[in-house]
Amino acid sequence: MFNDDDPRLSQLLDGIVRLASGDLQSRIEVSPARDELDAIIMGTNLLAEDLQIIYEELEQRVEVRTQLLHEAHREMQKMAMQDPLTGLANRSALLAALKSSQDGDDQTQTQPVILLLDLDAFKSINDTLGHAAGDEVLITVAERIRNAVRATDVVGRLGGDEFAIVMPATSVDQAAIVAQRILAALKEPIELPDRTIRCGASIGLSIGEARRTPEDLLMEADVAMYASKAEGQNRLHVFEPGLLLVRRLRSQLLDDLRAAIKGEGLVLHYQPVVELDSGRIEGVEALVRWNHPTRGLIMPDEFIPLAEDAGLISELGLWVLTTAVGQLRTWIDAGVADSRFSVRINISATDLQSLQFIEDVRGVLKETGVRPEQVVLELTEVAIVKGNELDRYSLGGLRGLGVGIEIDDFGTGYSSISYLRRLPVDRVKVDRSLIVGLGTDPSQPPLVAAVLQLVRACGLEAVWEGVETAEQAEHLRSLGCLSAQGYFFSKPVPPENIPELLARTSA
Repeated sequence: MFNDDDPRLSQLLDGIVRLASGDLQSRIEVSPARDELDAIIMGTNLLAEDLQIIYEELEQRVEVRTQLLHEAHREMQKMAMQDPLTGLANRSALLAALKSSQDGDDQTQTQPVILLLDLDAFKSINDTLGHAAGDEVLITVAERIRNAVRATDVVGRLGGDEFAIVMPATSVDQAAIVAQRILAALKEPIELPDRTIRCGASIGLSIGEARRTPEDLLMEADVAMYASKAEGQNRLHVFEPGLLLVRRLRSQLLDDLRAAIKGEGLVLHYQPVVELDSGRIEGVEALVRWNHPTRGLIMPDEFIPLAEDAGLISELGLWVLTTAVGQLRTWIDAGVADSRFSVRINISATDLQSLQFIEDVRGVLKETGVRPEQVVLELTEVAIVKGNELDRYSLGGLRGLGVGIEIDDFGTGYSSISYLRRLPVDRVKVDRSLIVGLGTDPSQPPLVAAVLQLVRACGLEAVWEGVETAEQAEHLRSLGCLSAQGYFFSKPVPPENIPELLARTSA
């Protein structure tokens, strides 16, 4: 039993109260008696020590977790303002930097400037070399831009192949100097693991006046950049208000093109491909035209790039494929075309990157009942020679359907005879530039003969494009060339004119 008058009881109670209030460093003195009460006091002190250790460990864990949360928050903020591929600022960070520059430059004579940059050849790089190569190009471009700008400038990637540079307190002349440095840096070749490529750029410049919102300035720089692209590669264009009208007209034209693809605004004209020895029309090339309700007939050079920029090229290509093969079916049913007659259809590098395209071709052949060998698909030389594995898989799949495959624009700078031996193609269409001097330049016949020999060494035949005179046609025939196409034989004509041309040549 404890003595109620023992002062240790009071000390014990006081110690427990202090511990309960959170004073874990409090300890109760143990008496020399070492009796049962002292044993309780010692146990209480041990409990206090354990609680103190647990509390200190808990505080340390909370501190570490809090630090980790702060670091994670900072990393998330950084990621929210950074392009993950290039490490540059993203759109949000650029707009914030532009607004900050506008706010900070109110009292100065100069305003911030924004440069917007778009790569000129990136789409073809992605289509032909694949997205991994495209990413390497973007990383290299980002580094070159960083090295070309000033330390105070903010470089960002808006997405895809679009980059922007915010230049605080800058004159237009200073910004133009930096822009020219960027263009010079991007003209230099880019080394990829298995090839060297060149990738220029077009730049638009907008002046960051205080009354303009950052979004407006970015839009104006974008408008100026498109004007630069329209003038040619590796150019700089400064925004002018009149460009907004051009932008609106382009936007309206794009809406009209979408409607034309879905409606009846597009038409096909057909240009004969002629057998040189007999003059027989062996087939036709389908060439798309746009019959605009107010602008009249628009040629493909104007609207094909528009379709590519807007991502409509595959939809347009499917319309051409369906319409051309359907027209061939009509000619066959009318007895106009025989089983040797073929239709040539241009397809894009984008089509080869889509496995759906093979199914589209299969579906059109099945629906029309046209024999596969009467359909020839034409691809540009750069697309077929520099294509990636998916392109080659698509070519193999198309060849498996039995359709013909022909290289268009052969001899325009990408020629690789070794590729011709390996790729599943039937013919090449030799570019018109190789026969321009035929009949006037004595060096041309040997060149034509050499090209023909190289093509035939690969087990292929050639169609000669751009024949405009009887003399050119006779030279090609005398050299042993089999087929040709050009204005000498016929311009592209509407489908209703083809029966008359076929009747005339057969007669």
